[in-house]
This record gives sequence, C-alpha cells and structure tokens, in this order.
Amino acid sequence: MNNQDADHAETPETSGDETSDSKRSGFLKRFWRKIRGPLARSALVKSLLVRLITNYLRLVNLTNPMPKEAKETIKKAGEIAPFIVTFWHGQHLMGPFVRPKSAPTVAMFSRSNDAELNAKVVERLGLEIVRGSGGRAETTRVEKGGARALLTLKNALKNGKSAAMIADIAHGTAREAGEGIILLAKLSGRPIIATAYASTRKIVLEKSWDKTTIPLPFGRAMVVAAEPVWVPADADADALEAKRQELTNKLNEATAQAAAALEKAS
Repeated sequence: MNNQDADHAETPETSGDETSDSKRSGFLKRFWRKIRGPLARSALVKSLLVRLITNYLRLVNLTNPMPKEAKETIKKAGEIAPFIVTFWHGQHLMGPFVRPKSAPTVAMFSRSNDAELNAKVVERLGLEIVRGSGGRAETTRVEKGGARALLTLKNALKNGKSAAMIADIAHGTAREAGEGIILLAKLSGRPIIATAYASTRKIVLEKSWDKTTIPLPFGRAMVVAAEPVWVPADADADALEAKRQELTNKLNEATAQAAAALEKAS
C-alpha cells in the first residue's frame, strides 16, 4: 500500500472517532442543561455548596498570613466606624475576614440568582445581608429594589453598624464605581473606605467580566485601605460625579498597592 492509499485508509477511522466524540459532547451538554435547573433549586445542594465555600474561605484566611501593616490598616479603619467598606467585584471574596471585628456589618447583595450563594456564605461568616442593587440610574435602583436597600443600609449606619457594598455594578463596566455607593455616603454622612485584598497564590478567571480572583491556600496576603472618601450632604450632581471618580481612582490605587507590596516582599 502506498502513502496515498494509507492516507485514504485512515480517514474513515479518524472521522468516526470525531463523530463519536461530538455525540458524547452533545449528550453531556444536553444532560447538564436538563439537570442544572433542578440542582440550582435544590435546598440540599445549595446548603452543601455554602458550607463548602465557607470552609474553603476560612482555610484560605488561616493559611495566608498578613503582615503587621495590613493588620494595622484594619485596626485603623475600626477607629472611624461606622463606615462603608467597598471592594471591586471579583476581588471581594475575602472581605468578611478583613473587617474590624468590633464593627458589625450589613452587606448589600444584588437580587440575582448568581448572588444568592455569595449572600448565604457571607451570612455564615457573620455579616447581615440586604438585597438590592448599586446601579447607576435612579430608575435602575428603584426597579431592582436598590432604593429600599440603600435606606436599610443608611439606617444600619445610623444605628452604629458598618455597611459593605461592592463599588462597581454587576456585569457593567469593571473597575468603575457606581452612583449607589456615593449616594449612600451622602445620605448617611459616613465615609467610604476603598479596600483591596491581594494574595500571592490565586486563580484569575480571565474570561469573567470582572476577572474574578480566587485566592488559594498557603500563600501570603495583603490588605490596603485608602483614605476615607467623604461625600457632603449638600453635594449636587457634579460633586457626586467627582466623588464617584475619586472612589474609582482610590480603589484602583489600593488594588495596585496591595499587589506591589506582595511583590516587593517576595
């Protein structure tokens, strides 16, 4: 048999393998689509996932020591409580561990199904939760219950509890602060503390809109908190926009400083 005959002889076998793989892949996709709905609605599955995620984050916290200056940062923040602490989306997973223990905290989560597991994990880690949205436009806040959530957070701050709110808007423009958190600072008269957490061992989900970062155990951690952002009670639209830009810049600077501090220490 010459080379040309050999090539022709292998083609049907290769084609058959590819067809078989394609069928298996198609079956698995159809099977997953069929079961993912019931799984997502299963109280047992949700409970197991919440426990798993909570215990994993506790392990990360225990095995990623922070330097003295990071602990001092957290302690200093506690001195001006109650405050509004904020992180970027995708960089906030360790937030419950880097708050002053003396500051009871109420955290805002969106009403989306995606946020439900996160909210339950945070509850297990000792925070209260309120469901809403940190949207840009007033209509967005009203439609998604954001106005009600902001009022709840304002009352919590008035009663001496701190508030936690992600700065950027889910599935919006990553690393750009929304208006909701600025409005909360104006209404409550309490400062916003832009905070960043970084770790030496991590996985970055590059295809996610916010580049979600999952810290891994057995590394080192760093926390950086920027100087507080205060929003005057009489701030007009222009002043609110300026404060929104200020918060965006401070969060980005804190994020860069946390990463740089870890790199310098390595």
